[in-house]
Amino acid sequence: MKRLLLLSGLLVACMANAQTSSKKISVIAYYAGNATAIDAYPVEKLTHIIFSFCHLQGNELHVDKMADTLTIQHLVELKKRNPSLKIILSLGGWGGCKTCSPVFATEKGRKDFALSVKHLNEYFKTDGIDIDWEYPAIPGYPDHQYLPEDKQNFTALMKELRKTLGNKYEISFAAGGLDNFLHESVEWDKINRYVDKVNLMSYDLVHGNSTVTGHHTPLYSTPQQVASADHAIHFFDSIHFPLNKVVIGAAMYGRIFNVNNDAENGLYQPGKFDHGISWKKFNQQEMEQQGYVYYWDNTAKAPYMYNKTQHKLFTYDNEQSMALKTKYAVDKGLNGIMFWQLADDKPGGGLLDAIDRALH
Repeated sequence: MKRLLLLSGLLVACMANAQTSSKKISVIAYYAGNATAIDAYPVEKLTHIIFSFCHLQGNELHVDKMADTLTIQHLVELKKRNPSLKIILSLGGWGGCKTCSPVFATEKGRKDFALSVKHLNEYFKTDGIDIDWEYPAIPGYPDHQYLPEDKQNFTALMKELRKTLGNKYEISFAAGGLDNFLHESVEWDKINRYVDKVNLMSYDLVHGNSTVTGHHTPLYSTPQQVASADHAIHFFDSIHFPLNKVVIGAAMYGRIFNVNNDAENGLYQPGKFDHGISWKKFNQQEMEQQGYVYYWDNTAKAPYMYNKTQHKLFTYDNEQSMALKTKYAVDKGLNGIMFWQLADDKPGGGLLDAIDRALH
């Protein structure tokens, strides 16, 4: 009887610890869909939804159109389904931050922006701001200004946001997953005190301009590909940036590359990006019927498919890689896992469900 009671007590303790650990992990969805499509998704399994995107109008954060206003309002209403859910406004995105460098270069620009962020959050009853400036101080979207002083101006922006928003609202930003961003774009030792989360874009690590193929969202590095989520986490660890503020990224979409030869089943070969596929449209059986063969890279902990007849490589996240990334976030004491984007997932039995199963 004593042994049974002891085992029962240990089981209860383990369950409590599992629930506690899962509650500490953020599960963050960027969302670029419309106001009604999100109703089909299990938002109870999320901690944050980041509306994507608002943009600058002059110096101020601006919601572009009435449809976006309706979407934000509907996202806030989802708190009735999930009372602990936080809705975050986001600035920018790829191609969406054309004037960020000149606006944030001035004290007035930063002050005007921070006040507009506060006013919009008060108006919508949202919970914070995510800055997706791609990228300070390094090349990003073609023809967008970038200057060396962006690095210091980004720090000044974070400082002004925290001063204006206080501790009522969350402040996060999307960080590039490649070494040039990690080493050149941000003063990590200075921004730490101002931000709640760093949303690491550990996807698109092989992107549209890449001339050599590889995994676009691997968990670990390989001898042929250094860039990975784990590589970035080692960087943060080496500079003593608090890992409990870092959120690793996953992808609800894959990338297809045209490959010049069949070596390594298309991996790490000269090639060119062709097109992307959202997870909700992905069907492995159909792709296999087209001639794709499934492979699992046990070093990168990433899936890929290769079509030898068409010379096409498909690189993506699946249920297995998503579960491993989630476990990694827990084991490393990270803030959590995020992904681009919810509307690309299957509403039922999708990758968000894989994350949730890994947590529980």
